[in-house]
Amino acid sequence: MDENFLLHNSTAEKLYHHYAKDMPIIDYHCHLQPEEIYENKQYNNIAEVWLYGDHYKWRAMRSNGVDEAYITGNASDYEKFLAWAKTVPMLIGNPLYNWTHLELQRFFDIYDCLNEETAPAIWEKVNAKLNSGDFGARDFIHKSNVKVVCTTDDPVDDLTYHHKLQEEKDFPVKVVPGFRPDKALAINGDGFPSYVKALEKASDMEIDSYQAYLKALQSRVAFFHSVGGRVSDHAIDTMMYAKATEEEAAQFFADARKGNKVSLEDEKKFRSHTLTFLGKEYAKRGWVMQYHINALRNNNTRMFEKLGPDTGYDAMNDEDIAKPLVSLLDSLDKADALPKTVLYSLNPNDNETIASIIGSFQGGGIPGKIQFGTAWWFNDTKSGMLAQMQALANMGVFSQFIGMLTDSRSFLSYPRHEYFRRLVCSFIGEWVENGEVPDDIDFLGKIVQGIAYENAKAYFDFGLE
Repeated sequence: MDENFLLHNSTAEKLYHHYAKDMPIIDYHCHLQPEEIYENKQYNNIAEVWLYGDHYKWRAMRSNGVDEAYITGNASDYEKFLAWAKTVPMLIGNPLYNWTHLELQRFFDIYDCLNEETAPAIWEKVNAKLNSGDFGARDFIHKSNVKVVCTTDDPVDDLTYHHKLQEEKDFPVKVVPGFRPDKALAINGDGFPSYVKALEKASDMEIDSYQAYLKALQSRVAFFHSVGGRVSDHAIDTMMYAKATEEEAAQFFADARKGNKVSLEDEKKFRSHTLTFLGKEYAKRGWVMQYHINALRNNNTRMFEKLGPDTGYDAMNDEDIAKPLVSLLDSLDKADALPKTVLYSLNPNDNETIASIIGSFQGGGIPGKIQFGTAWWFNDTKSGMLAQMQALANMGVFSQFIGMLTDSRSFLSYPRHEYFRRLVCSFIGEWVENGEVPDDIDFLGKIVQGIAYENAKAYFDFGLE
């Protein structure tokens, strides 16, 4: 992992070192906590910043035979770190191996390989830096040259810490909320009636009908917009669409409000009508709408009951997405209300499907209005990123790609952008070396800078100069 790591030809080296390396970062989707950014959270040791809540690492440790006590259990932080150190050497071929060492190098100036033998010294060296006062949450953001952090927030959130961050005079990074209304669409969820009550309180209005429900959601979109929100995000684990009237959706809402379950077909109609309504609200305000599709969550019932969601027991789903996705996008386009949209699927078998679908809804003079989002979750590997880029290049305009995001809960995840940028440069460099595109470094360098930063800067209305 030297300076030319992943750069497999001289063109790639030039593109990365002279064009991509020093570009800023727009992290337009992540799961960082705004409270931790505001408070500039400090860490006592590397386990806190590295292992707490990181289900990528937890899955790997389980697969390496580590007992749960050393993952989410009562073992000490040092014991958990040592269990991770023993796991890392076994992860060759997994991006976690490279990301682990990039994070040690970029943030802590440690170039030793992490293993059982080096773990004690690395533990001491990293912890000394963490306790120096210069390695809090904000410091990691600064060190990574991040310009925008877009968090993930429920419509009922009061966005207190976003308000406080906007009042900060000495923190130049924009921290903006991302509107994530998954619970508002989960009409068959056990907590749906309680969620409606929470929305009543947050919107300060009585919700006595579906129409009032939509008005409350509309008010929360407007509230998020007032606090700098310009992005929505939807976890659509199963892509569904069924045309419905507002009267039908209102009846389904009334049934669910009483705690009753509705049929799958009725759920499809409610979700479709509500998503279409929300899409129109996003379009009015120039927002970007994101759909994360085809995740199969909480597969291990026993461990879900013990640990809850987001603990490493998810997988790729394999539901068909083409017809319902096209129908949903078309319902918005027919009303001339399709917002800028980013589509992701957790199943790489959908790559070509999405790459072809986005071409059906481009236009309006907006470069890359509908985006095929970067390789996500199980796909943000070397081969997964290259496969996503190849599908986009084959069928779309790769040069307008808005690039990488972290989708992470860790402040140490920003070197993933470096990993991605190196792959982009190598990907383009191979075309040059093969004589498929001209050896025009300045022109290609501008394309690389676009994918790294400039395209996202133009695409999202974050107010960057």
